[in-house]
Amino acid sequence: MKKTLILSLKILICFIIIIAICLIGICLYSLTVQRISFNPEIITDNNLIIDVFNEQNLLINEENSFNGTKVDFETIPEYVKEAFISIEDKDFYKHNGISLKRIGKATLNNLKNMKIKEGASTISQQLIKNTLLTNEKTLSRKLNEISLAMQLERNFSKNEILENYLNIIYFGSNCYGIESAGQYYFSKSARDLSIAESATLAGMIKSPNFFSPIKNPEICLERRNLVLNEMKKDGKISNTEFETEKNKEIEIKINNKKKNKLNTYSQSAIDEAVEFLKMPEKQIAIGGYKIYTYQNLDNQIAIENLIESHRENLDKNDFTFIDINPKNGGILAYIGKSDYKILEYKRQPGSTVKPLLVYGPAINEDLISPATLILDEPISIEGYEPKNINDKYYDFISAREALSKSLNASTIKIASYVGLEKIKNYANKLDIKLDKNDNNYALALGGMTYGTNLKQLVGGYATFANKGDFIKPKFVHYITDKDGKIVFKNDEKSSTVFREDSAYLTTDMLMTCATNGTARKLSELPFEVAAKTGTAGTKKGNTDAYNIAYTTKNAVGAWIGNMDNRLMNVAGGNLPTLLVRDYFEKIYIKKLPENFKRPTSIQEVAIDLNEYEINHNIAVASPLTAERYKKNELFSRFNMPKESLNYNQIARSPTLNGHVQNGKAILNFNANSYLKYEIYRQKGANCELIKIIYGSKNKVLIEDEIGEHEKIGYFIVTKLLDNSNNIISEEKSNVLMLYNSGNTLSRIKEKWYT
Repeated sequence: MKKTLILSLKILICFIIIIAICLIGICLYSLTVQRISFNPEIITDNNLIIDVFNEQNLLINEENSFNGTKVDFETIPEYVKEAFISIEDKDFYKHNGISLKRIGKATLNNLKNMKIKEGASTISQQLIKNTLLTNEKTLSRKLNEISLAMQLERNFSKNEILENYLNIIYFGSNCYGIESAGQYYFSKSARDLSIAESATLAGMIKSPNFFSPIKNPEICLERRNLVLNEMKKDGKISNTEFETEKNKEIEIKINNKKKNKLNTYSQSAIDEAVEFLKMPEKQIAIGGYKIYTYQNLDNQIAIENLIESHRENLDKNDFTFIDINPKNGGILAYIGKSDYKILEYKRQPGSTVKPLLVYGPAINEDLISPATLILDEPISIEGYEPKNINDKYYDFISAREALSKSLNASTIKIASYVGLEKIKNYANKLDIKLDKNDNNYALALGGMTYGTNLKQLVGGYATFANKGDFIKPKFVHYITDKDGKIVFKNDEKSSTVFREDSAYLTTDMLMTCATNGTARKLSELPFEVAAKTGTAGTKKGNTDAYNIAYTTKNAVGAWIGNMDNRLMNVAGGNLPTLLVRDYFEKIYIKKLPENFKRPTSIQEVAIDLNEYEINHNIAVASPLTAERYKKNELFSRFNMPKESLNYNQIARSPTLNGHVQNGKAILNFNANSYLKYEIYRQKGANCELIKIIYGSKNKVLIEDEIGEHEKIGYFIVTKLLDNSNNIISEEKSNVLMLYNSGNTLSRIKEKWYT
């Protein structure tokens, strides 16, 4: 009893304090806060357009009107209205715009949790906030909201307020108003929504992105059932209706008949402006704000023509294509086709992350160079066992070739040199958002919990084109108000992620990928281009296919896939790469881009091929090394190869193996392509040359006739020659003695010294 009394007193004291704060706030508002005028026409205006301009200050000719379909209050079923009232404002028909009861309850809960978890806005306040005010969390904005909500109640009936609210509230995916949301998510009018569908939409408006039935269906279902439970508690639906509706699945049926406006350049710019200005689209339109973007008209036309020319193949799947200026991060052109906003969703990036998270970082940390040899073999690291395509492995292979062929095993080995923490750190620097569960080496091959989007991927590659400096990609350059005053300017500074020499070496490796690797369809372009492909999916088929490429002027990306993960037979090396190739041909038809400029910190070094291929080490070729035993590679001055040692100029003979079979001596040895091998047969005092091998690599097989009961010795003289075929050094192998006993298979091996 005593505890109950103390608790009641505490609640009463808190309630009195809250009322006092509200009264003081209202007094302060009347004295100090700049008042926002009440404009009933704005509240009822239902057909608005935002002007979006390209970089030439020309109006972008794309439809971006919204909230144009208004539904009359009388046609909306009662349970639709009650769903919103039950979850958003139970006392809607009782208060005069603000609810002290809700304010008190929310404050107590926030105090209990020691953080702001609940708001206290009524439906009237939400209508005011979404039409006359911004979303900024300030005392002045809240006081204006309270004052205007009370004026709203004096000028409109409750039914009129609820009608306007239902016609302007935002449901995500460019849907403003209950009619637009019903048509988009369920392909039906608001008047035809079921109880469960109404509860789904009512539950979404707290956070359309988080409670989206598309993005987070399980969370959306839980929220919908909460709304249904509140309706039951309020007596708006029966227990039977509650049990029936809560057991229904959420069956989304996207309206494909509507013209797709979700993935246009102008809509993407508006979405960005909403984020920058912290206000809904309707407020941006009502306020007369104008959005100025980085769009280049010629490039945008080139993209649209490109898509039209490949329409037959592209219409089978979702797709998007983006072009970014590496110098300032401005998005020059963009297009997409999907029932969802593609850039709001994350997809598995496949191998496109390898340069960003593995090869670029490894070079930047001076762990590898493009010439570094990796033993490509099956590997297991912390229980993770990646496999190359078709389980094919290449023994020792350079990092350049490993990236060009997009080998998984070699990539994971290099990733282990870098380490997971550094990999995640580079992802963060490149604005690639990772989940807390992205904590294993699958990350290096694009295996993420949720993935990333094309804008972030192309922005990462643009960093290499921008000499290692990252600038976050953006559509919006600046925004003006109705009087032409700039209220926002995108002047975000760049940040250095890679050294200039590291960026160049990674670019040089990606140029190899574009000439001989998975992106080789770009090899016919008459200018330097760096590129990487990526494909994600299962053994049954692919779900995502990419090509990301860049020149000194443009960083572009093509993605093809399906947002519902429907399988397809497209891979990164085919259609996405063709799109990139054709796009580059279109935008560079008049003037080719400049080649990548090699930094002074990059040096071209001749390495010793004998040491490279025999011992798998990188050593500088000595002045005495013949040209045929040299190979030029690029190195950062921070990670130069070691000097060549004299023993690199010594010819070393291989071990000669063999046996007799069916009257023939079968000989074999491992050859080096930069050495000359003379194979001799010796019988008694007679010795004759039977074979010369020059330029062969790996295992060599030789056959020689041997008479019955004959005993023959075989040996190799290995020679290292200079450019004029003069002998630098030579070495004779041990003699292999073979005897033909007349049996099918015989062999004698003796030491022979001379």
